[in-house]
Amino acid sequence: MTVTLTEKAEFCLRAFLAGSAPDANGATKGIRISVKDGGCSGYEYAMDVTSQPKPDDLVIQQGKVILYVDAKSAPLLEGIVIDFIDGVMEGGFKFINPNATETCGCGKSFKTGDCSSAGVPCS
Repeated sequence: MTVTLTEKAEFCLRAFLAGSAPDANGATKGIRISVKDGGCSGYEYAMDVTSQPKPDDLVIQQGKVILYVDAKSAPLLEGIVIDFIDGVMEGGFKFINPNATETCGCGKSFKTGDCSSAGVPCS
């Protein structure tokens, strides 16, 4: 499983994790990455802070950030590059996914060749 964070994305995630509320048990926090049905193209990216990976999550260390990848989402995320854009017209995480055959203008939604999920308008 290959997931790559650009230097800027890793820096932003490290800063975000450092500023998030501490875990009650002192466990190391990471970012859980998954794909869910939704968005205008059929699939939508999701990123959540967690210190408790699900039992079937794949664990990937990217620099000083731990990524927990949802096992069911892994085939759709294989080879993805996550970048962070900080600009006047747009800002936030950008997903560069080699598995996507179409992407939405909002940049948070995508479709693959075998996508069976119905799209809904971006919010």
